[in-house]
Amino acid sequence: MKVAIDIRRMTEFGIGTYIRNVVRTLARLDRDSKYFLIGSPAKVAECGPLPPNFHAVALAGRDDTLKGNLDFRAIVRRLGCDVVHIPHLFWIPRGMGCPYVLTVHDLLEHMYGSRDASSLRRNLHFYMTRRVLRKAARVIAVSQFTKNEIEKLLVIPDARIEVVYNAIDERFLHGHATEADRELIAQRYLVNYPFILYAGAIRPHKNVVRIIEAFSALKSELQKEQQFPDLKLIIIGDDLSSHPRLRRTVVRSGVQNDVRFLGFVPIEVLRIFYDVAKIFVFPSLYEGFGLPPLEAMAHGTPVVTSNTSSLPEVTGNAALLVNPENVFEIRRGLQRVLLDPALRAQMKQRGYEQAQRFSWTSSVSRILEIYREVAGDRVSRGVAAD
Repeated sequence: MKVAIDIRRMTEFGIGTYIRNVVRTLARLDRDSKYFLIGSPAKVAECGPLPPNFHAVALAGRDDTLKGNLDFRAIVRRLGCDVVHIPHLFWIPRGMGCPYVLTVHDLLEHMYGSRDASSLRRNLHFYMTRRVLRKAARVIAVSQFTKNEIEKLLVIPDARIEVVYNAIDERFLHGHATEADRELIAQRYLVNYPFILYAGAIRPHKNVVRIIEAFSALKSELQKEQQFPDLKLIIIGDDLSSHPRLRRTVVRSGVQNDVRFLGFVPIEVLRIFYDVAKIFVFPSLYEGFGLPPLEAMAHGTPVVTSNTSSLPEVTGNAALLVNPENVFEIRRGLQRVLLDPALRAQMKQRGYEQAQRFSWTSSVSRILEIYREVAGDRVSRGVAAD
């Protein structure tokens, strides 16, 4: 079986994590099929050492341009692939000459991302996306919530869609932070105080403005009770200079000395922040899956997250769920988890158990079965011809 995988979005926050872990796990599970990783060879290196049945195929063209997609199609046809895996939603037709499997992480671009586009462009984008999904041999949804959204919004038949969950990167499973780890963030980032953590992209649907407002309200309540006077909020994500509204919110809320924006940090450092945080807060308005809460749970850190979209499905009974549109409900959730030792201990144990329910080995084993089911007839004809 010859499988092509589009890796051109390897450097993106969520999709990149998905591609890297799918490729790494396939490399452990399947030494017989031939895999062609189409994109920048430098991005292939991010997957680590791969066995000889994995081949990098250079392609510089972007996946959201006509030329990039024509070049991709030409490579797939030249290699005689039996199945192609596109690990993200797209809308430009590809006519690849063999079946393709498509992973849908969310439908955010049809709910938030297209609001600034003209009505004509929005309708064209919607129509073409639906056409691409209907022509896919199989659609992989990363949660039951995402599957339901695909069925409801794009009217794709249930039988064509399969739920295959994401899982956390194995680098978050390397145990708890050591004293040396704590010393590292104390020296490099000057963090030596208790803190609440948010980590993830900074986009409107991530609801970071309300996190800051809830934290400000929490500080006022804690001051009345004379508890945690040095508590901080640490936000790990994009460069703050791209989001002036957040800085204005910090100033307006009067917490200039208590909120820190650290920008991007590597996974090896992020795991330390997850481990040391008092609470991980993630009141996102919309998530197709939502990995960060699971990453925090793997470190035994209590999670306060949204009661909407996929987050209740992903976090189970291990998180405290709040209405993400209610600042004071977010504040009450944070305060309760911070000050209730029995609740913290219960959430810690449940978090460990919940994170272990999701496994890349299990998920990619199913993806491999899907490849084989989709490519079955072509492979059989190829064997007969040989």
